[in-house]
Amino acid sequence: MKINLFCLAICLTFCTCSAQTKSSEKISLFNGKNLDNWRGDPRIWSVEDGCIVGRTTDENQIEKNTFLIYENPFSDFELTFQYKIIGGNSGVQYRSKVMDEDLFIVGGYQADMESGIQHSGILYEEKGRGILAKRGEAVILDEKGHKTVDQFANSEGIQNHIKSEQWNTYRILAQKDHLQHFINGHKTIDVVDKEMGKKSASGIIALQVHKGPNMEVFYKDIRIMKK
Repeated sequence: MKINLFCLAICLTFCTCSAQTKSSEKISLFNGKNLDNWRGDPRIWSVEDGCIVGRTTDENQIEKNTFLIYENPFSDFELTFQYKIIGGNSGVQYRSKVMDEDLFIVGGYQADMESGIQHSGILYEEKGRGILAKRGEAVILDEKGHKTVDQFANSEGIQNHIKSEQWNTYRILAQKDHLQHFINGHKTIDVVDKEMGKKSASGIIALQVHKGPNMEVFYKDIRIMKK
């Protein structure tokens, strides 16, 4: 009996460790070859040199923001990716929902990025509450939506660490009501969202091409680790 109990304890320990290891493994969301498991407007999205590319031109314009949507939802996670943007504005949706399947329109939390110098790193809610946190802000939204804001960093200082028209590393941390963005290792926002009826605990991931001026955005090394 002692031997059986010992074996059972070892098995339980092994299973627990295996489950923890499995949940903490990084999953690649892009295979570097094609858009398997993603869906979006084929006029806008393609794969070039191992990167996902979103592009608009004079001949290929859009009237509304459009998205490349990953097929599976996620709740608590750490998402990392490399991005490069030339012109215009883009972003990565998370814990979001599809608003229009045919037009690939998405609403929800967005980790913003742009070719300009103000918005990369902010938390924006597409089709919702708009800007939830500007760069360098620590924000608490209570159950009724009342906002408390503290400043933990200077926006211009954050911008100094972002490389224009070059590859940058973005990291998104979402754990329960706590959301954080980082670019090139520097925290850009810190948000606790408790607003009832507005906050999101789970949803899809999607990449954005914004309507407006011609633009190109490149993504690679898109990996997620469930928390």
